[in-house]
Amino acid sequence: MIGAAYRRQREVDIYHINWLQCALPLPNNGKPALITVLGNDLKLLRLPMMRQCLRRIMQNRRVAICPNAEWMYEPLYAAFGDCADIIPVSFGIDPRWYAIQRASTGGTPRRWLVVTRLTADKLGPLFEWSQEYFRNGSRELHLFGPMQEDVKVPDWVHYHGAATPEQLTSDWFPNACGLITLSRHSEGRPQVMLEAMAASLPIIASRMPAHSSIVDQHRTGMLCDSPEAYLAALETLEDPVVNCEFGEAARAKVEREMGTWDDCAGRYVSIYRKLTGTHTGE
Repeated sequence: MIGAAYRRQREVDIYHINWLQCALPLPNNGKPALITVLGNDLKLLRLPMMRQCLRRIMQNRRVAICPNAEWMYEPLYAAFGDCADIIPVSFGIDPRWYAIQRASTGGTPRRWLVVTRLTADKLGPLFEWSQEYFRNGSRELHLFGPMQEDVKVPDWVHYHGAATPEQLTSDWFPNACGLITLSRHSEGRPQVMLEAMAASLPIIASRMPAHSSIVDQHRTGMLCDSPEAYLAALETLEDPVVNCEFGEAARAKVEREMGTWDDCAGRYVSIYRKLTGTHTGE
């Protein structure tokens, strides 16, 4: 299907392709390609002959491989650095998240949010680590996202199913202490974390490359790799003054480094011009 779409669109200057596997049916016409890469794409490279197939597609054309997080640069450069430019490109953030004004976090119960697809890997040790600290009612854990595996949600967790951005921006993000993700999934740069930071929410996250590339430890959030570190993060960020400081730093970071989707589009346009050899007088 993708290959047929490529063949129908003969008069193109450049291919912009999402995900490495979608590059496999590219026609052998020498036209340049920009290929975006997410964390899950790196699993593809473990399949037999996959690197060789992708390298063959990249021959005789200019290629930019654009992961959405800097931590993916090294494995992608090791695989394709001699036949493609590896250029990390951060996604942008919708302005609605920057517009959120948060309320004080000093009341009780203290409300924490988890926004994720419900799979074993995406949840990680969330229920196990949180049970002791949440089930007594002094804190509330609110979980949002589609059920994608048969996951049993404990009765002390407030599970709401999938939520729209409008619901999160109006009803939940303004009144929360922060966002929690203890994912063990192969992440690139989780967009929900960036949106929460744009809304000035501090982050508590499992220690893994995708998270440590976003969270500045003890500045925009806290990374943890044990139940003890998790509790310390909860207690630290439930201090209203600390919470406000971390939240402001989180928002400033994503404004500076990611900006909006218009900023992201500008980053892609610069790469298009490099690949096609076109320039403007701007």
